[in-house]
Amino acid sequence: MEYNNYEVIDSESKVAELSRDFFANVYKYMFLALSVSGLISWYASTQRWYIEMMYTETGLSPLGYVIIFSPLALVLLIQARVNKFSYGTVFVLYLLYAFLIGISFASIFLIYTSSSIFLTFIVTAGAFGSMALLGYFTKTDLSKMGSLLYMVFFGIIITSILNVFLGSDMISWVISLLGLVVFTGLTAWEMQRMKAIASDVSITGDDRKKRELLGGLTLYILFINLFLSILRFVGNRG
Repeated sequence: MEYNNYEVIDSESKVAELSRDFFANVYKYMFLALSVSGLISWYASTQRWYIEMMYTETGLSPLGYVIIFSPLALVLLIQARVNKFSYGTVFVLYLLYAFLIGISFASIFLIYTSSSIFLTFIVTAGAFGSMALLGYFTKTDLSKMGSLLYMVFFGIIITSILNVFLGSDMISWVISLLGLVVFTGLTAWEMQRMKAIASDVSITGDDRKKRELLGGLTLYILFINLFLSILRFVGNRG
């Protein structure tokens, strides 16, 4: 009986270690993408070629539209082909996604003051961290909430794409307001979902590394969108 108890303790210890390693890598991927996007956004915003490349006298240039929509196409490719691609390929596509997001969002440095962008980042980190902890430690099943929030999320994506062409401030405000609820809620739901994946000992090797990368990608997307929603409300225009 004592031997069996030791076996149980050893098994639980291994699961806990796997889970810690999983989330450590998830957050490494997330912070890597945030760093790449942040540096690229800041650098591009200081360059004259960025404005000439992205905009014309009447609005976005044709290349600007391609750059804005390319991250969406790329993330759909990653999600659809992750099981077919090698880990190395998925990682390169992940870095490319972070780079394209950086280029796409460089304009925020032209619209908002650097101090308000920094403040918004801090506020976003606090809200994101709180919801991540809630999702990880709560005993409540969040699966039904996640399904509903993802339906709203897809609606936000479609409406945002349409609003690129419509340019409606009212629609933009509504999207940002919904985003505050949707992206904080999805952060909690995704953490609960990933907690189950992290403790699954049957997921090993490159498959586990790709799950960690996808986890980082998911949290990165949620963080970026939450950041943009908050920036819309608290950002000071330069």
